[in-house]
Amino acid sequence: MEVFFLILINVILPVFTLIGAGVFLHRKFQFDMNTLSKLNNYFLMPCVSFVNIYQTNVGGKTLVHVLSFLLIQCSSLMLITAVISKAAKFENGLSSTFKNSVVLNNSGNFGLPVSQLVFQHSPLGASIQIVVMIFQNLLTYTYGLINSVSVDQSGIIAIKKFLKNPVIYAFLLGLILHTLHIKLPDFLWTPISNTSDAFLAVALVTLGAQSAYIKISKFSLPLFLSLFGRLILSPAIALLIIFLLKLDGTTAQALFIASSFPTSRNSALFALEYGNHPEYAAQVVLLSTLLSMITVTTVVFLSTILF
Repeated sequence: MEVFFLILINVILPVFTLIGAGVFLHRKFQFDMNTLSKLNNYFLMPCVSFVNIYQTNVGGKTLVHVLSFLLIQCSSLMLITAVISKAAKFENGLSSTFKNSVVLNNSGNFGLPVSQLVFQHSPLGASIQIVVMIFQNLLTYTYGLINSVSVDQSGIIAIKKFLKNPVIYAFLLGLILHTLHIKLPDFLWTPISNTSDAFLAVALVTLGAQSAYIKISKFSLPLFLSLFGRLILSPAIALLIIFLLKLDGTTAQALFIASSFPTSRNSALFALEYGNHPEYAAQVVLLSTLLSMITVTTVVFLSTILF
């Protein structure tokens, strides 16, 4: 139990301190959320993606294990949410938002800072989270966006959105330079590295600002199912897959922890953009983030015991 509280205090509490700072500062100064979003998505996140992959220790075998895990887990969640939404007789817009709320997680603004704290002495763990983040970005701008758009529009817009995502290109560039063992000169590496270091704080303050004015009006069945699916079902399925694939060590720890992160803010943004129950989507993001203080701490604690 002592380890549990140490994780809560040393890993989760610092995350929520910065989220709380974001809530306070946004309520006081009214940040321009569009600017903050672009700063994160088009500048900070590409830099942290590049730095971690450029310095990665993820070998070919580990990468195959990670991708195999992610494909199986996400396919399982897609299938389960499709069955649940059909059984619950959700209409198309609600079904779309429900599926996204469970399948898509906040591996960037929330997951990456948490992983950087958990694996601060293990570069492999942080590098695996970068791969997870890239995979989630791919999933978000394919499955997630098409899922939202297809309610009443063509899904071709998803491809255009995906191709505009700079994180993908930063990842590929970092991978190429790492593979070819090309050393960047200091005048390039220093600003990139400094920008990467700024990501953790700015990303969490942004997440807090996004949550500053969300209100919970009622605890509905879809809301309960989304929270259960994202925070309980997802790590449970992940644990089963880890045992089936016989993963262990840092790889198993990183993937188990990555499966427990709260709902992606993009699910709420998509719901707002395409009119698919945006209030419900925003409530899922807020509540899953708050409850993750308990669930993510538990998963991190269990990962230290199991692996």
